[in-house]
Amino acid sequence: MDLYTYYRSTSSYRVRIALALKQLDYRQLPVNLIGNGGEHLQPAYRALNPQGRVPALVTDSDDIITQSPAIIEFLEEEYPNPALLPEDKVERAKRRAVAALIGCDIQPLHNMAVLNQLRALNLSEEQISQWLAKWIGEGLFAVEQLIEDQGFCFGEPGLADVYLLPQLYAARRFNIDLTALPRILRVEALAQTHPAFVAAHPDAQADKPQPV
Repeated sequence: MDLYTYYRSTSSYRVRIALALKQLDYRQLPVNLIGNGGEHLQPAYRALNPQGRVPALVTDSDDIITQSPAIIEFLEEEYPNPALLPEDKVERAKRRAVAALIGCDIQPLHNMAVLNQLRALNLSEEQISQWLAKWIGEGLFAVEQLIEDQGFCFGEPGLADVYLLPQLYAARRFNIDLTALPRILRVEALAQTHPAFVAAHPDAQADKPQPV
């Protein structure tokens, strides 16, 4: 499989974690969202993904799947072991709820396109920081109430963690205070020692720019 990705894209990061947890081999094809005027906006990539965003997955059968939730669902169905979701329907729904809270209600509000539009509306960087603190902070406070007291979000690593860790990376990038979120900090600490999460982290990606 081929994964079109960008090192600090939270959506790409999710898919990298899912692939790593499932121990699947794939080839990374970096798409630079900053350089060359944004490679995701070029005709070659638009032909692959008309929305012009990452990630995009090309399967072994050459099918193209876009949008991280759809990619992760495909991986769960096509490669069910190890599973990202439990068998019990209610427990599955709880994990999906955390994933949706992050993927639908938090992450889109700090997407690069949204932040660029806020700047185009002449909001100051201080105002944008307040925007980020409000939506990321409120969302993570809700996640804190939904996850369990031990282990990863729900014990063993799974779908909720696939979404949470990239969101924490973004939160730290935007200097969001996480000190009042002990459950979330516990999960983050566990992920920092787990091989799949370490391998998927932005700092471990080949396309991360090197310091000059």
